[in-house]
Amino acid sequence: MPSTTPFHERVLTWFDANGRKDLPWQRGISPYRVWVSEIMLQQTQVKTVIPYFERFMQAFPDVQALAGASQDEVLHLWTGLGYYARARNLHKAAKAIAQAGGAFPDTLAGLEALPGIGRSTAGAIMSIAYRQRASILDGNVKRVLARYHRVEGWPGKTAVHNRLWEIAERYTPTARCADYTQAMMDLGATLCTRSNPACSDCPLAEDCAAFAVGAQHQFPGKKPRKALPVKQTHFLLARTPDGAVWLQKRPGTGIWGGLWCFPEITGEQHAIAHCLDNWNLRPQTLDALPGFRHTFSHYHLDITPIVALLPTQPDSVMEGTQYLWYNVHSDVQIGLAAPVVRLLDTLQRADAPRSEYMQR
Repeated sequence: MPSTTPFHERVLTWFDANGRKDLPWQRGISPYRVWVSEIMLQQTQVKTVIPYFERFMQAFPDVQALAGASQDEVLHLWTGLGYYARARNLHKAAKAIAQAGGAFPDTLAGLEALPGIGRSTAGAIMSIAYRQRASILDGNVKRVLARYHRVEGWPGKTAVHNRLWEIAERYTPTARCADYTQAMMDLGATLCTRSNPACSDCPLAEDCAAFAVGAQHQFPGKKPRKALPVKQTHFLLARTPDGAVWLQKRPGTGIWGGLWCFPEITGEQHAIAHCLDNWNLRPQTLDALPGFRHTFSHYHLDITPIVALLPTQPDSVMEGTQYLWYNVHSDVQIGLAAPVVRLLDTLQRADAPRSEYMQR
């Protein structure tokens, strides 16, 4: 028999007793802090986001500080969090706000006009920071609503997506909208989880349509699977005698957009040609490191690293500011692609015995 207590009241009662209320972005609430946290939390777990958020707030405490930072500074603090378009859009939006006078938009339309802010993120900012009635539909909320109403189909399909938005709008209350928004996210993150949902503890279980027939795991519908294609590349790790490595900045769009990376080459002969063409130096040695796979959302990339040891430090650098010699033992604050971080760590560990010997 359906519960006579309204949906939002049950959710809020559960939240009052069990919800998370001391996350970093729940302290000193502002549109800026809510915005940054919501962008970081897209496709990323809370426990992963917390240290990134705290470092980001320390470096850029307000939208003006973020707008005044360089892209390298922003991407450096994002390194390891993935989905770097989020960081680039965050930076672009901060600049747009600063150029418009520095006032954070306080309407859904104004928020959605900024790069990287969609309907759900705008709703979260409006409800949590401005205490205005606005609905959200992030991954957690989609799962709760899809199960509660047994909404068939993958939420990526327009019809399913629109149906879930209709439900989200219907249940969003006028009072305590900030708590309700947080409660719905918490419910999906802590109880109505993707696997092994804790239905016995859920305030919505008594009239959840999926739970009634034991079909929780069938909702929401899965994205149609297709095999990811596999691509191959080689990274050139050109090193100087003092251990510096050559990095180049990726274009602003595409994979690893705006991040620093090793040059991509086709093999060992290309590695030699690259060194001769750019520095007129032939590598003393060429060594292939163990290859590894880096997976994107739409394909696998198999990477073979080739280390080229140069006989001396080149006298000059290529024209422009898109290249640098990077010392693996330094703390230069630039944004690095995840495979580059992994390989720099490998080089640093390989150098450790030599460094320890030299210090004796």
